[in-house]
Amino acid sequence: MPVSASPSFNLQPSANRQIATTNYIGSNAFDWTNQYLPDIYEKEFERYGNRSVSGFLRMVGAEMPCASDLIRWAEQGRLHLKYTGVTLTSDTNGTLVMTIPIPNNYGGYPQGTNVQPLATGTAPGAAGDTVNVGIRVGQTIFAQQENGVNSFHAVVSAISYAAPAGTQAFTCRIYENLNLASAVASTFSVWIYGSEFTKGSNGMTESLQPFDSYFFNNPIILKDRYTVTGSDMTQIGWVEVTSENGASGYLWYMKAEHESRLRFEDYLESSMIEAIPSNSGRTAGAASLGYKGTEGVFSAVTSRGNIFSGGFPTSLIDFDAIVQRLDKQGAIEENAMFVNRAASFAMDDFLAAQNSYGTGGTSYGLFDNSEQMALNLGFRGFRRGYDFYKTDWKYLNDPTMRGQGTSSGTVAGSVNGLLVPAGTTNVYDEVMGQNAKRPFLHVRYRETEAESRKFKTWAVGSAGGAATSDADSMSVHYLSERCVCVLGANNFFIFQS
Repeated sequence: MPVSASPSFNLQPSANRQIATTNYIGSNAFDWTNQYLPDIYEKEFERYGNRSVSGFLRMVGAEMPCASDLIRWAEQGRLHLKYTGVTLTSDTNGTLVMTIPIPNNYGGYPQGTNVQPLATGTAPGAAGDTVNVGIRVGQTIFAQQENGVNSFHAVVSAISYAAPAGTQAFTCRIYENLNLASAVASTFSVWIYGSEFTKGSNGMTESLQPFDSYFFNNPIILKDRYTVTGSDMTQIGWVEVTSENGASGYLWYMKAEHESRLRFEDYLESSMIEAIPSNSGRTAGAASLGYKGTEGVFSAVTSRGNIFSGGFPTSLIDFDAIVQRLDKQGAIEENAMFVNRAASFAMDDFLAAQNSYGTGGTSYGLFDNSEQMALNLGFRGFRRGYDFYKTDWKYLNDPTMRGQGTSSGTVAGSVNGLLVPAGTTNVYDEVMGQNAKRPFLHVRYRETEAESRKFKTWAVGSAGGAATSDADSMSVHYLSERCVCVLGANNFFIFQS
């Protein structure tokens, strides 16, 4: 049987060291242009720098375990009572009748849930209803007309429980020699400043109970995974990396697993920031499939906190308005502002403009024209009634997350910054059944002695050392169950369009 060579090689060596088509290996069987190994940069180039956006909650809050799928806490109500929208019904020579709508608002909370029922009397409306107005006979009040025209002092002489449905009336005697006939049917703001009783009179016949506002949140379950086949695990390819968490060195195929873990860690934080509770108003929405959602930081501050709706503060006038609002809340001395780049620059500009020396305020600080000096045009903080510290928040600058804003901060739905009070606050923990001191902002994760769901990870499959299934692969799973608690949200500010 003849032997044939396939493919045939037709090499013609040359007496001189020169390249010719007849003496080059690969001229017919091989691609000679690729006979050499390529030059490979073994170090991975960090094209986008540090890509992680987490770290905010680690800086401003804390993490603590919980054993229930519902977190409940109580926050103190205001100590003093104020009523708005109170109508002056009549003025009979100094005897005034005023009507309070129920529920009424004071201090930002519904009156009907803030003041406990009085000890006596029946409320207007349905039989058996209780009185929700805390004005009592013998108390002294100050009333200010909401258009700013009139104000007066008076002492409450009678409570009328037979007022029209949805209202509560009281009679008071004015101290001033003031005719308020022209103010009848006008609305007033009324607050209590004390009491006065005549000689020999009985004492206060009714009492008020303290009020707490009750809030709750529930943890959500977050999951992710990374999978690599057994065959790919045998393909060796080392890459030198510097990771976002500060580690450096060489990684094999687990480079992708490493990034999956980092991405999941970012999701743990961004979920606590962005999440909202499910609303059952849409019959085919998330709630219909059992997704509960949870109250994230933005949701809590938007619904229970303070909103600066002008994009971001760009002047001392804006901050004066913020300070005046904070005066009406907890008056926390130190506050941290986490803002995007546009808001940070705007604050630097108006702070620098407060310097009267030099055009544009560029000569503030020590300026000795030294060749070693770098001019610093940024501010880390300032004091205006309270201490404000400013830092850039990468989450609001990253274009793959919230970094969609403009220099004016007026993109619809954009969040340009968050003002977070520093320190802790006292709340009543309903699960613990006692008062507890908690950071204003903190994360709760599910954990018991038998199970911790703070950050779980495990491998399944038949490759890479795993021997739990017949799958020719290894899958790494990640899981966490957590929620964020925003205590005293009335002390927070969100800067948005």
